[in-house]
Amino acid sequence: MTLQKICILGAGTLGSRVALQAAISGFSVSIFDLKQASLDSAMLTMQKILRQLVRAGNLTESQVPGILQRVQPTLDLGEALKGADLVNESVTEDVTIKKALWTQVGKLADPKTWLTTNTSYLLPSQFADETGRAKQFCAFHFHDVFYSRVVDIMPHPGTDPALIEVLEVLGRKLNQVPVIVRKENPGYLFNTLLMALLGAAGKLITREVGSIEDIDKSWMVNFHMPMGPFGILDSIGLDTAWHVTHKMPDSASQAFAAHLKTYIDQGKLGEKTGEGFYSYPNPRYREANFIL
Repeated sequence: MTLQKICILGAGTLGSRVALQAAISGFSVSIFDLKQASLDSAMLTMQKILRQLVRAGNLTESQVPGILQRVQPTLDLGEALKGADLVNESVTEDVTIKKALWTQVGKLADPKTWLTTNTSYLLPSQFADETGRAKQFCAFHFHDVFYSRVVDIMPHPGTDPALIEVLEVLGRKLNQVPVIVRKENPGYLFNTLLMALLGAAGKLITREVGSIEDIDKSWMVNFHMPMGPFGILDSIGLDTAWHVTHKMPDSASQAFAAHLKTYIDQGKLGEKTGEGFYSYPNPRYREANFIL
């Protein structure tokens, strides 16, 4: 099956980026959301990213209008799904919400349409049955799309192996590096590795073993990295980190979640609010003398 149209469900940060990359890669794209404001914001974000790509020399100015013309935002789910060869869902990380949406999609999408979820930590088997065609369903999880170009392909036990091959080819067409998660795993590959790092940093800070700066310096110097775990947490968003951490049952995670909550209650969510563990736009860890 040749893919021509991709439908993106959810016009948030990641959904809008996946939609834009699909349009850049030559696909016709529909992007659905429940709120017009979200669609408007997504289109503005796409225009901003395109300007950045032009300045970087990755695109020409003449390519931009055609790319934007290939993206069709809509509040009508049926319209978004019409003619779609593949669907990628990026809505709120809530099983109930996803189940409700996939029940609708299963009824409205063409029977031949491949269905994928961009969920970060939930498992595709948790809502595969709601699609009404579990064999055609798989996790297809993007990271940043333009900067972090890995895309995870994670089938559930009932996924048709043919879909995995389709997604490998599509991933490369979208300028991503596809990796296959052979068994369902919350957090896929990278997020599992990342959570181990951030969890260890959380233990060190809540047990007062080291300071935020010294923990980051230790990581940055030893692995020649531009930021440490607390800089990474600021870039992710402390609210996002808390959302994941507070659901973990172990005492160390609960202690770190409580620590994160003290920042969140002050409105310090990280880079997006101008302050988290560091202050932005010029955090201490980017200063030349930070690791001296």
